[in-house]
Amino acid sequence: MRAEVIAIGDELTTGQRLDTNSQWIARELSVLGIPVVFHTTITDSLDDGVAAFRIAASRADVIVATGGLGPTADDLTRDVLSLAVGLPLELSEVALAAVEARFATRVMPMPATNRRQAMFPQGSRIIPNPDGTAPGIDLDIAKVGGGACRAFALPGVPSEMRVMWEQSVKQALLAMQPDASTLVFRRIKCFGAGESAVETMLPDLIRRGRDPLVGITAHEATITLRIAARGRTVPECLAKIAPTEAIIRECLGQLVYGVEDDEIQDAALAAVDAAGATLATIEVATHGQVASLFAASAARRALETSNAQSTLRANTLVGSIVVPDGNAQASVDELVEQCRRDFRATHVLAVGSVVTDGQKGTSGEAVEIVLAGPQGTLRLCHRLGGGGSLRRSRAAKTAIDLVRKALEVKPSLHSW
Repeated sequence: MRAEVIAIGDELTTGQRLDTNSQWIARELSVLGIPVVFHTTITDSLDDGVAAFRIAASRADVIVATGGLGPTADDLTRDVLSLAVGLPLELSEVALAAVEARFATRVMPMPATNRRQAMFPQGSRIIPNPDGTAPGIDLDIAKVGGGACRAFALPGVPSEMRVMWEQSVKQALLAMQPDASTLVFRRIKCFGAGESAVETMLPDLIRRGRDPLVGITAHEATITLRIAARGRTVPECLAKIAPTEAIIRECLGQLVYGVEDDEIQDAALAAVDAAGATLATIEVATHGQVASLFAASAARRALETSNAQSTLRANTLVGSIVVPDGNAQASVDELVEQCRRDFRATHVLAVGSVVTDGQKGTSGEAVEIVLAGPQGTLRLCHRLGGGGSLRRSRAAKTAIDLVRKALEVKPSLHSW
């Protein structure tokens, strides 16, 4: 089966509201083993809506739509579906009783406009809404040439939509599949090489049609490898994923820093913590992004665990200094010494000022990054690329990654 997700509403097409429903539904369909092949977003318009549903029915076996089931004049999904199948709307006494009961429990009179929410295309099925006044619609749309596409229309309110999915739609979709299957994803996070370089290091893994499938994406120099495996059960999918993950780790080595939602700063702090070290930072070119990323990671880690023994030690991060660009006259080594005096950390991470073409053999603009610790000093030259905020972000992550690599394994010392 192939699925299409449709999001309905002027607030979505104009960008006034982010469409999180479609993302959630697509993930849920994937877990059921139903690939989503199209996403469509349409306005509150009869003509556009009818066209969208007819096109979706021609190329998908399942449609899941959200929005447009309210009682107001611009809530047109029921009318759209009626026109799409060429069948009239009929009042459902069962649905009307449910809507009236909802208002009765609130001790509120029901406006006459809410009767619209009990109108359904002839022959459609009701999807109960236990938490709201908008029941959903389950409808078959005939395909040209034979066969049918099954459409599920749900409210746009996320909390209501998700309950209706779990209680009704999910069960209906499972019943439609002759062989139950699921899709499991595993994300491997990497840093230190570009997207094309990582792909070159993974021979044949990114090939289309491979099982499990491996996709690669890049965001602000972080590379994510997403392994997707389909099988009858989650354990079966995980068994497929394991050998591919092992190949990735073997080929990429220390470029791999974590999985799923791990960020480079999480891995670096974990390395500092595991080493029993303390860290202080001082930065110029990165405008405080190193300190900000570390602080956010420490706060998140503290919130995510209730086990005091696994919480980041309180004194792992002992301080940070941010030096404005215009006031940065000191060398990187002088910055390190200033930070060491102020905080007495075992390790000091310093990001210096931007140096221009010709300075210290650089080409273009670069920043000097230094990590000083008991075993010596690590230095690197990071060449800047991209726009202002993007290049600072990349430089900050590169500095943080130096901490991770230095404390995860015993480093060899380098000079600029």
